[in-house]
Amino acid sequence: MFYREAWIERVEDVLRRGRIVWLSGVRRVGKTMLCQSLADVEYLDCELPTVRRRLEDPEVFWRGLEGKRVVLDEVQRLPNPSEVLKVAADHFPTVRVVATGSSTLQASGKFRDSLAGRKLEVWLTPMTYADATTFGNTDVTHRLLRGGLPPFFMAPDLPQLEYQEWFDSYWARDVQELFRLERRWGFQRCVELLLVQSGGIFEATKYAGPCEISRTTVHNYLRVLEATRVAQVVRPFSTHKPTELTAAPKVYGFDTGFVCHQRGWETLRPDDEGNLWEHYVLNELQAGRPGRPVNYWRDTHGHEVDFVIQFRAQPPIAIEAKRSVSAFEDRNLVAFRRRYPEGENWVVATDVGEPYRLRVGQLEVECLGIEHLAARLQALPFA
Repeated sequence: MFYREAWIERVEDVLRRGRIVWLSGVRRVGKTMLCQSLADVEYLDCELPTVRRRLEDPEVFWRGLEGKRVVLDEVQRLPNPSEVLKVAADHFPTVRVVATGSSTLQASGKFRDSLAGRKLEVWLTPMTYADATTFGNTDVTHRLLRGGLPPFFMAPDLPQLEYQEWFDSYWARDVQELFRLERRWGFQRCVELLLVQSGGIFEATKYAGPCEISRTTVHNYLRVLEATRVAQVVRPFSTHKPTELTAAPKVYGFDTGFVCHQRGWETLRPDDEGNLWEHYVLNELQAGRPGRPVNYWRDTHGHEVDFVIQFRAQPPIAIEAKRSVSAFEDRNLVAFRRRYPEGENWVVATDVGEPYRLRVGQLEVECLGIEHLAARLQALPFA
């Protein structure tokens, strides 16, 4: 078993602060392995009929577990999971619960009670750089091609059949059970197009025709994909100035391995890796800033900054994801800083040994490797 120490520490920290932890993440991202890595927990798999029978009377069930830490894996398999968790939170203060599921808690129709104020959330993303270190392979090309789901990352060969098996399971056990969608072909085609166009500006009209669905249905599908963490929607950063894009989001597929599979890539060229590197950096930002939005910026003249992060009154940090520092051009950051002069500028690239700063024109830029990004995010005053 591989121990993903950073994630274990995060779950333990949240457990100390709350009675219920909702652990979400896509299928096969490692939620079960993470839960089984926790010390002193009673692990229960809610897919088992015997476990579901034990939970038919939540009051009796929790009374037998007072003072314990309990994992309810795949809790959405229960007939009424929100009641089970609500009883634990309201009536058994010595119990601590980690409940797992593929979707965000609010998205599932089975959760008739929002559990507002009773739970804290942890989103387990695909593998970060620290995870790749734990798994013994930090080769960037390997991570980009295989993706960040541990079974796919560790497979001796490209797991081509497993990609379709993953989607079959996702459709049957997440989409159908939680959202009751009916048209599999249109939905699957929508996901395929999203992966092919991953990282681009999302325009519903480009999906409606090929998928034979309406624009409204496209947006509904996108909400399902976002709720189940399969699509990462990155919205524009803007103070609503007339020269900025304010509405059109960029949409990324959840995992570079699935993007490569859908694009038919079995090896990667340098140009291919540039786009995938953006995905990897986004994954690191989302893992390192839980609960904080990651945006992008673009103006009407075509200047674009890959990612922008900001919190409250802090000035925005502009982030460019480049396969190599030599590929960085300052014109986009210059355009951004004309409107937002305060804030740090980061270039995250693969060819950075130790972080360093350089001056480009009037800008000071900090160059980081992806292995430095988590620590840099943690050092921010609003982390």
